[in-house]
Parts: sequence; structure tokens; C-alpha cells
Amino acid sequence: MAGFITFIEESYNELVQKVTWPTWAELQESTVLVFIATAIIGLLIFLMDFVFGVTSNPYWKGVVGFLYNFLT
Repeated sequence: MAGFITFIEESYNELVQKVTWPTWAELQESTVLVFIATAIIGLLIFLMDFVFGVTSNPYWKGVVGFLYNFLT
């Protein structure tokens, strides 16, 4: 049990004294960056679904499927 208490004390000391926590401005900047990256990736996935088609929709086969049906 003494080893566990020592572990908790050392972990607390490390978190308080050795870890450098980000400032509020750095947190806001990182949050905005994550939101922008998420929006871009979501848009790319939407465009890929639109171009190649969603298999669950029998009416829309995507741009590629439309061109295939149009040419055949």
C-alpha cells in the first residue's frame, strides 16, 4: 500500500511542478485549428460520397455511377 501512496504523491508532484500547461490563448488557438480541420475532413468525406455514390441510396449512384449509366 505504501508503494501506491508514493506513486500518487509523485504523480501529483509531477503534474504540479514539471508539466507545462497551455495558456488560455493557446487552448483557444488549438480549438479553432481542430474545428477547421474537422470541417475540412468532413467536407472531403462528403464530396467523396457525392462523387462515388452512397450504396444505401438506390436512386443516386454518385457522379461516377451517373456517368457510367449515361455512357452505357
